[in-house]
Amino acid sequence: MDVIANAKQDNIALKTPEGIVLTYANILNQINRINNQLQNVGVAPGDRVAMILPNAIETVICFISAASVGTAAPLNPGYKRDELEFYLDDTDAKVVIVPEDFDHSNLDFLSSDVKVATVLVTDQGEVSLKDIDDTSSSGNYASSDDVALVLHTSGTTSRPKRVPLKHSNLLSSISNIADTYNLNNSDVSLCVMPLFHVHGLVASLLSTLATSGTVVIPSGFNPLRMNQWITDFNVTWYTAVPTMHQTFVNRIKSQNKGEDAQINSELRFIRSCSSSLAPILMDDLESIFQVPVLEAYGMTEASHQMSSNPLPPSDRLPGSVGTPTGIEIAIMDEEGNLLENHELGEVVIKGKNVIDAYEDNPEANSTAFTNGWFRTGDQGVIDDNGYLSLTGRLKELINRSGEKISPREIDEALMDHPKVAEAVAFGAPSAVHGEEPSAAVVVSGEVTEQELISFVREKLANFKCPRRIYIVESIPRTATGKIQRRLVAEELASS
Repeated sequence: MDVIANAKQDNIALKTPEGIVLTYANILNQINRINNQLQNVGVAPGDRVAMILPNAIETVICFISAASVGTAAPLNPGYKRDELEFYLDDTDAKVVIVPEDFDHSNLDFLSSDVKVATVLVTDQGEVSLKDIDDTSSSGNYASSDDVALVLHTSGTTSRPKRVPLKHSNLLSSISNIADTYNLNNSDVSLCVMPLFHVHGLVASLLSTLATSGTVVIPSGFNPLRMNQWITDFNVTWYTAVPTMHQTFVNRIKSQNKGEDAQINSELRFIRSCSSSLAPILMDDLESIFQVPVLEAYGMTEASHQMSSNPLPPSDRLPGSVGTPTGIEIAIMDEEGNLLENHELGEVVIKGKNVIDAYEDNPEANSTAFTNGWFRTGDQGVIDDNGYLSLTGRLKELINRSGEKISPREIDEALMDHPKVAEAVAFGAPSAVHGEEPSAAVVVSGEVTEQELISFVREKLANFKCPRRIYIVESIPRTATGKIQRRLVAEELASS
């Protein structure tokens, strides 16, 4: 609320491709209306307000309101009934906000104590909750120490961990992101990331609103319209996962029939986060748009951003996730000792944007924190200039007869092949070695498994080379575009 109230009220806050344009003064009034409605159905600080909404104006308004008077709990609108039952029960939602076209049979498990509120939106972008009194309420507002947002991790554990992010966590991360990229009130962000995860919420949306900039909100990522949006709205930056960048680049190359393309725009940088960015894709983006591509490193438990490659004139290093942005980053060994530069170990972090603990999960907390440091589960190394390079998830390292192999190293070797569009390496069970390197690839032309194996053998030591390479039509991902190697391995094994 303070972020919106302190912005330049006449500035345009939100736009959509459908023609909706809202100023900061307008969205502040709308947020106050939803605040009153939520408080009039009993929402107080700490109460969970779940939202099953698409990327849209109403999601932004409802999110800020829910966080201001209670705790926002956005959920993927693609979830099925059983998934909704788990997440709504786990978050203990008091109110569930749904769109007008929602199939209410998917919520037939809810008790009568849970209020299901339908959000209404006019053609002009005016948002309200159906049949709920919006007269002024005397309810309380959240404080900086209250939980603003609760999300679940998408890690490799069988049960997702609940991550409580306080207002103070989010404000710290927003400030770090704005400082990293010199965001200001003339910036226009194109939000193509989902607004049910921190990448979209914190990086695309809140960091821009905190600097009185403008956020363009399409209904989702569409590679066929990306270039039009960037041009029509004078977009100055956007952030996305590598999968989206790759699809966008492929579309541009297809339109240009293989010829080099250069696109003039108002972009001043492109950001990539949430998964490793192949250096060749970074080169393609920079060649096409003639702006720096900055790879960053983020996770839910850190309210998103932890490090980033900086803007020019500072160096950006392909294959690196840059330097710390407002937090401390170190490398730790298995015994909890901090390591020197160039020593490989687990990435650990400290900062005001980092959670104090998972909710109701003492077992996870006992292993997640060591001597005040949060253990990310990522393996990496820091160079003498403070640049961090990630080599893989510790749980995803391939263990071949005691040799630990980074799957990312295999990914990058495969991505160097001109006919490989996507690649993901993983460990496959082996009776002899425990695990053997394997990989799945999406290709853009005729190529055989043996040709790819031979290609990688020229780049990597023999023990690192995949014994099998599966040529597939697509690689399974999470809702935010992250590749989970374990899921890829399981899917290929079952088929």
